[in-house]
Amino acid sequence: MAGLVDSVPPPTTLLTPLGVYRPQADTFLLAQALCGEGLSMGADVLDLGTGNGTLAICAARQGAHVTAIDISWRAVLTTRLNALRSGERLTVRHGDLLGSVPDRSLDLVVSNPPYVPTPAAHRPGAPGAERAWNAGRDGRAVLDRICADAPRVLRPGGVLLMAQSGLNDIEETLVRLARCGLRPAVSDRTYIPFGPVLRSRLPWLRESGLVGEREENEELVIIRAERTSSES
Repeated sequence: MAGLVDSVPPPTTLLTPLGVYRPQADTFLLAQALCGEGLSMGADVLDLGTGNGTLAICAARQGAHVTAIDISWRAVLTTRLNALRSGERLTVRHGDLLGSVPDRSLDLVVSNPPYVPTPAAHRPGAPGAERAWNAGRDGRAVLDRICADAPRVLRPGGVLLMAQSGLNDIEETLVRLARCGLRPAVSDRTYIPFGPVLRSRLPWLRESGLVGEREENEELVIIRAERTSSES
């Protein structure tokens, strides 16, 4: 199994143009989880919402067959270029989440979806850079769709690895995944200072009760959910 240093391309080697999500703490927390999975050679992996392709390239360097999907054409083109620059073979597609993915076709889905709670004036999924993080009032607009559909595309023994914020009700994610037949758990967590987007929304977040008056750090977690039964 390739280690984290060997598998994750240094940020300086990958292009991240304006409008494409730049790898951050959540990306590298997911990369660490991905490297810990011990992917078998030729495993079928999907990077859902690939951004600049960091996680897709990480999986490919471990010998996986990787498909990367993003709703942003700019992200799709960036990931294709970064794959070429990194010498890795990826299938990169434009698409909206898992709708076009066949049933029971994947060994692992890795996703760093939009999860930032968003005032009503900012529409989730609207074109532009912000759709990489805007996710509705409770930050669950995309999380809930993944929870509902990921079990369908996983093979028995397949795994979903997904990042989310403590602002998005971690327990709700665990419950939703368990209802769909997966065995979910928080596999890793860290705390980071609020970034520029959250800082710009602090008055609204506090007014909405999502952030306490003295809170200054965001909890980030990795959800690992395994499909254990061929019947679920």
